Amino acid sequence: MNSIRKNRWKDKVFSGTAIFSTFFSLLLLVIFLGDIIFEGIHRIDWDFITGLPSRRPENAGIYTAMIGSVWVLTLTALIAFPIGVAAGIYLEEYSKKGRLSNLLEINIANLAGVPSIIYGLLGLEIFARVMGFGSSILAGSLTLSLLILPIIIVATRESVKAVPQSIRDASYAMGASKWQTISLQVLPASSGGILTGIILALSRAVGEAAPLIVVGALAYVPFAPKTPMDEFSVLPIQIFNWISRPQQGFVTNAAAAIIVLLAITFAMNGIAMYLRSRWQRKLKW
Repeated sequence: MNSIRKNRWKDKVFSGTAIFSTFFSLLLLVIFLGDIIFEGIHRIDWDFITGLPSRRPENAGIYTAMIGSVWVLTLTALIAFPIGVAAGIYLEEYSKKGRLSNLLEINIANLAGVPSIIYGLLGLEIFARVMGFGSSILAGSLTLSLLILPIIIVATRESVKAVPQSIRDASYAMGASKWQTISLQVLPASSGGILTGIILALSRAVGEAAPLIVVGALAYVPFAPKTPMDEFSVLPIQIFNWISRPQQGFVTNAAAAIIVLLAITFAMNGIAMYLRSRWQRKLKW
């Protein structure tokens, strides 16, 4: 067998392995989603969405956990968005290229892969104990902000880097300052990519449970939080609590809550894909 036939045989083996792996993964995903939908879709109704936690599975709802998730997600976005975007712009547009900037880039990229439980331990010590926020929504939001900041910074840097240098040169040639060039030319041109990164980061945050459990989020909260200093629960923790109960009714409730959480995540990812597509259509460079 000559080398050409060997390479063709290797190509066929690799192609077959890739196709098999793809369909096997999709099959597992379909089985997983189908089982969850079959188990929980009939449980979703208005009473389940607006119901409070209960010891009886037929009366339990996700209202307090869902409101807690909305609070945490909103505060996380308000905290992480300006800091992450500002850091990304600084690193890409203002910082001088050198050992320090290279070290920062490597560490930020590595932070995106750190397990979320580590961020939970950091948030517990700094926000809950040292700063005295306790087991509040604010402490949980600050912890999740740390978790998604590397993702937003990397997305902002890549989006800003994708703007052609000729746009900046043309702006400078018209007499604009550096900040005017960034705020009026670079940021609008890169806004689609930045928003996509932010939404994908928030999609990760909405499904996190481990760091919030470490910070002190509760599994049972009989009231909806009204201020950032209130105690709270979120949908992933509510699901974890129900799935650990022995009663079949709570397992059904957990499946229904998973469907709601998946719907929120898919909706956010859909928005991200739409924004990216719309942004790419506007690019005419």
